[in-house]
Amino acid sequence: MKTGNIVAFEGPEKPLITMEKQVREISPDEILVKNLYTTICGSDLHTYCGIRKEKCPTVLGHEITGCIEEIGSRHSGKDGAGLPLNIGDKITWSVFSSDPDSKHSLEGMPQKGDDLFKYGHAQISGEDIFHGGLAEYCILKKGTAVFKIPDELPLEIASTINCAIATVAGALRLAGNVKDKTVLITGMGLLGITCAAMCREAGAAYVIAADISHERLNTALKFGAHQKLNLQTNDALSIQADIDIAFDMSGSPDAMEFGLQHLGIGGVAVWVGAVFNTREIQVEAERIIRNLISIKGLHNYNFEDLKNAVTFIGKHWKDYPFMDVVSKDFSLEQATEAFEYALKHKPLRVGIRL
Repeated sequence: MKTGNIVAFEGPEKPLITMEKQVREISPDEILVKNLYTTICGSDLHTYCGIRKEKCPTVLGHEITGCIEEIGSRHSGKDGAGLPLNIGDKITWSVFSSDPDSKHSLEGMPQKGDDLFKYGHAQISGEDIFHGGLAEYCILKKGTAVFKIPDELPLEIASTINCAIATVAGALRLAGNVKDKTVLITGMGLLGITCAAMCREAGAAYVIAADISHERLNTALKFGAHQKLNLQTNDALSIQADIDIAFDMSGSPDAMEFGLQHLGIGGVAVWVGAVFNTREIQVEAERIIRNLISIKGLHNYNFEDLKNAVTFIGKHWKDYPFMDVVSKDFSLEQATEAFEYALKHKPLRVGIRL
């Protein structure tokens, strides 16, 4: 039986602990993956700081790229696009697994299906240890969507596909047709800048990026935004036309209200960022009704969204500066340094190269 290193998180303000553990035998429906690269997501930072609560100990990290080491005997042997899976293939996979035959899964919401399991968030229990990115291996459970990725795709970019990129693909699905539309995006983290790029590629007529950071707004222009708005200045007064679609990737109540205020007749608001407690949103119900405005929420994504994310990045990773998203690499043994760097410098992402 092989062994591998993990970095265990035992709670906020407690040191990360590197330890060697045995890798259990996989079941016939599972896949064993050798992790190659992990990016640290905002939710990882929230857990590390205690803003987000997880059962401990756990192995953090869900934005992962790896290569297949073993495929269970009952696994279909195909990825989500129907391509054959082989030992050594580089893959990405959904951040969750669930029962494919449960009600919500059959309704196109597998992220809310029964028997939900989330990689990088689960508690270490008995032999069930290797289920996060801060480890040398990850065991993919039944009900996990797996997709092959091109060999030429850099690991730094590939690792973000199964979180930020797939979530944005889901947001565009909910928004409907963006072709020839005027789009507002609030929050220029990785979600926001990816949304700008996807909207441009989908034919949006005009993309407005809004944030409170000058640096991130300038980055948004490189990812396809036509205009930048600083929400802490009078820039916001420069919106000249009604917005057709307002995406919020920030989770800020002020930003969500700003988007609603600028939606025109038949407008659609898609809220993605508020995955933490905020103040209540002030909604003018009469305006929503009279202007036929729709508000849609998205948490995670479905498997078709992940498939579309893989396709998008495969086609366009060279068209936009995705290589600049990860500002610095660390080793697994430097995990503490990676978290502290991310908290201090607030880059879009830092990476763990395994």
